[in-house]
Amino acid sequence: MNTMVDTVEALVDGGRASAGPPLGPALGPKGVNIGAIIAAINEKTKAFDGMKVPVKILINDDKTFDIKVGTPPMSALIKSELGLKSGSSNTRTTKVGNLTLEQARKIAAMKQDDLLGATEKARVSEVAGNCVCVGITVDGKEPKIFQADLKAGVYDDKF
Repeated sequence: MNTMVDTVEALVDGGRASAGPPLGPALGPKGVNIGAIIAAINEKTKAFDGMKVPVKILINDDKTFDIKVGTPPMSALIKSELGLKSGSSNTRTTKVGNLTLEQARKIAAMKQDDLLGATEKARVSEVAGNCVCVGITVDGKEPKIFQADLKAGVYDDKF
């Protein structure tokens, strides 16, 4: 017997998916329990409240389903962590916020599956790299200086 998995991909509001578009119309013809799928998506995405989250719903022949949740873009997580609507319009001259080391570690943990760094320290460095394009300092420093300090061992006691 050949099992087919039907996949539905959508971008939903974290913790607030509904049976309306884009999910309802995509799931309706599949004969699945839309309410159960929406509830599962909202449970899995509630940590990303206020952000757009990519989700992939894998529907099996027997109508059971698996939900894979992507993570919002790093810049969205950084802005959300700092309560910012947007990044800086001129990142060279205007800084719009400062990410603490703890906040950078939290974002690195949220994005862990998507990051290349093998260690927490390497992943925090990736978060700092993303702060450059948003116009945010890390631990009160330009992101590139923070990354150099991180590499030089200045923060080793924190990991």
